[in-house]
Amino acid sequence: MAGHSKWKQIKHYKAATDAKRGALFTKLIREITMAAKLGGGDVNGNARLRTAVENARANSMPKENIERAIKKGTGELEGVDYHEITYEGYGPAGVALIIDTVTDNPTRTVAEVRHKMSRGGGNVGTPNSVAWMFDKKGQLAIDAAGRDEDAMMEAALEAGAEDFRADEQGFEIWTEPSQFEAVNKAVETKGVKPALAEVAWIPTITVPLSDPKAVADVNRLIDLLEEHDDVKEVHSNEEEVAA
Repeated sequence: MAGHSKWKQIKHYKAATDAKRGALFTKLIREITMAAKLGGGDVNGNARLRTAVENARANSMPKENIERAIKKGTGELEGVDYHEITYEGYGPAGVALIIDTVTDNPTRTVAEVRHKMSRGGGNVGTPNSVAWMFDKKGQLAIDAAGRDEDAMMEAALEAGAEDFRADEQGFEIWTEPSQFEAVNKAVETKGVKPALAEVAWIPTITVPLSDPKAVADVNRLIDLLEEHDDVKEVHSNEEEVAA
């Protein structure tokens, strides 16, 4: 997990312009619908749905949109039948990529993901071609401003967190997926709302990049992929280092 940080992603979401908000809403609605489909419509008993709804509210999604997405997931309203599919591959400079998608048309999605990967200097691989370099973990990111580091660390570790790291930007907490909700709730009992809370692919092997062009090429490909409505999130093992 060394070198891996979600702060850039947090800033990316917060900086979403009005022009991009419609696309962001599409992704958030799909995640809510899928979470409700898989785990039911009760946010108190469905950790993934709870996180999805909180993310939607943080991005000012209207309450009625959230409720409609939940009902489509549970089947109370007619909706699109979404599927979760994960693709793996390599980008520029040998950086490994895991691409999580939520789609109603897998044939379309794989063709368009391949096209974007090719345009960006990457290629789609076979299953487990890069997944072995990642672990699936719960991750929380907390702004350090006004927070007591010792209190946050104690609450997280007592709830089952397996790692805690502090830097100048804030605190990052890692958990096993099964402990994610318990740790998230423990943090919230301290009156803290995480800037980001999710279960994600965390790299165990990173590719250090110091060449500005290589960094730009990788980030350009990730942006290109994340522009697609079907792409939920792109995870990489890129580690930017000083030249």
